Amino acid sequence: MPINHESVINVPIEQVFAWHENPGAMQRLLPPWQPVTAVSAAKSLKDGRAVLGLPAWVRLRAEHQAQHYVPQRLFVDELRLPAALSWRHEHHFEPLDSNRTRVSDSVETNLPATAVQRLLEYRHRQLAEDLAAHQAATQRGVKSQKIAVTGASGLVGKELCAFLEAGGHQVIRLVRRSASGAGERTWNPQDPSHESLAGCDAVIHLAGASIAGRFTEKHRRNIAQSRIEPTRKLAVAAARAGVRVFISASAIGIYGAQAGPSLLDEDASGGDDFLAEVVRDWEAAAREPASGQMRRVQVRTGLVQSPRGGTLGLLKPLYQAGLGGKIGNGEQWQSWIGLDDLLDIYYRALWDENLQGPVNAVAPTPVRNREYSATLAAVLHRPEILPVPAFAPGILLGKQGAELLALASQRVTPKKLTDLGHRFRSEELADALGHCLGRS
Repeated sequence: MPINHESVINVPIEQVFAWHENPGAMQRLLPPWQPVTAVSAAKSLKDGRAVLGLPAWVRLRAEHQAQHYVPQRLFVDELRLPAALSWRHEHHFEPLDSNRTRVSDSVETNLPATAVQRLLEYRHRQLAEDLAAHQAATQRGVKSQKIAVTGASGLVGKELCAFLEAGGHQVIRLVRRSASGAGERTWNPQDPSHESLAGCDAVIHLAGASIAGRFTEKHRRNIAQSRIEPTRKLAVAAARAGVRVFISASAIGIYGAQAGPSLLDEDASGGDDFLAEVVRDWEAAAREPASGQMRRVQVRTGLVQSPRGGTLGLLKPLYQAGLGGKIGNGEQWQSWIGLDDLLDIYYRALWDENLQGPVNAVAPTPVRNREYSATLAAVLHRPEILPVPAFAPGILLGKQGAELLALASQRVTPKKLTDLGHRFRSEELADALGHCLGRS
């Protein structure tokens, strides 16, 4: 018995079908709660082959069936699964009028129906939301751009590159190894060449050492050295290459780990701890050189919500095992952002000339840690019975690491975005967690 799901997308059928043909589309439709990655996309929806990656180097191949292909109406793929498992997926498209498309999925499989239904619901929301973001840009006159991205293999970078490519943009991944293919160029963070940015309309700079860990002298040095000077030199190279906009990652850590209960917008004063000082210098580096026509945006990111990494990636298995709970008294403010909302903010920074300087990339509804814990437990249908003593994070992270990370309290608001009428996909934490965990 096939498992079916359909929805109406407020986009013309030509654009909906073309989105599926673009590189990046497959990655954008893979549910983040499953350990599946897009190794290679099919070159053709008619008769191409896509390869999916599972842990332990397991590879699955999705074969597109040419005999069933109908341009802008239907494509079919079959997964080659191990043992007695089966999967056949029909993708139907029907124009309802000049601006609306009915998208219907029909899956024949012997995998659990509930899991497949969760997958299809996730895919349809991703499709609708991604297309809405690209349509908003198109309505502002945005055309295909060539965009260089550092940190493209990270949690944010991988999804951002897929999002941009599925929307018809050309992404140049700046890699530190030897480049492989036309979609990569080699760059040296200590001495970036403007030639590696030739022909690019924009640069999105995400690279930097992870801040997670014990804050030893070596760790602090790596955090600072991987951000400040490489950012300054890349910004100078981008300006010399004639890049139109330079967008760099930043962090709400600039407000200080213990920022108090006041709402912090982009004009709030900064903190004076280690991370606050690093972020302040990091943002200053992104503004070099001070002259020139290149627009600069620094994306001050909150706690990114994705089970593929970050805080949620660490907490999910604990809560699933019934071992989750608030940290200390749970009164710390947590300013969070769904991963897909973060992609939208980077995308808006590309085309909206009104965005300049620091931009708070957080949802408009920060929560206290006790509320975050209760919400995550509820979404996963697990008890919340094991609070973490305030001293416990110090055992793993050290005193400074615990204060700057696990016990940090920052109540941040995205004022610049809300003043522009920016639409968030998930304004409430329960919705963001439900979507990325497949528990909507």
